[in-house]
Amino acid sequence: MKFEDQINEDLKTAMKARNASALRGIRAIKSAILLLKTDGSGTELNEEKKIQLLQKMMKQRNDSYDIYVAQGRDDLALVEKEEMDIIAGYLPQQMNAEELENELKEIIAATGASSLADLGKVMGIATKQLAGKADGKQIAQRVKELLS
Repeated sequence: MKFEDQINEDLKTAMKARNASALRGIRAIKSAILLLKTDGSGTELNEEKKIQLLQKMMKQRNDSYDIYVAQGRDDLALVEKEEMDIIAGYLPQQMNAEELENELKEIIAATGASSLADLGKVMGIATKQLAGKADGKQIAQRVKELLS
């Protein structure tokens, strides 16, 4: 089933169940897909674009969540958290710290990186290879630690 078809089916299910938080999250995804398709670039929604889109949405909501928590707006933070939970359901399973470290060690060995000067080379490969499986900040932090 195509991603867009899955979103439409999940939207119908959430409507029938009268699940407001799921409706909000799925409608946000559907809106982002529509914006991507009508931006004039003619880009197809393949697996890579889907992951990029969902990660961008997660980052936006996570940033908003952090701001709301810092300002004591728990009501708004709860809405962002609910949407993050819905969006996370469409992303691939995230790697744990041990799996991430093992993958990064393999990438570092394959590129021959030995110092922080090689950070860009490792990050370029790591972000492509681990797209959707780990957060970019986590990847960068672990690479810096491993190359130090």
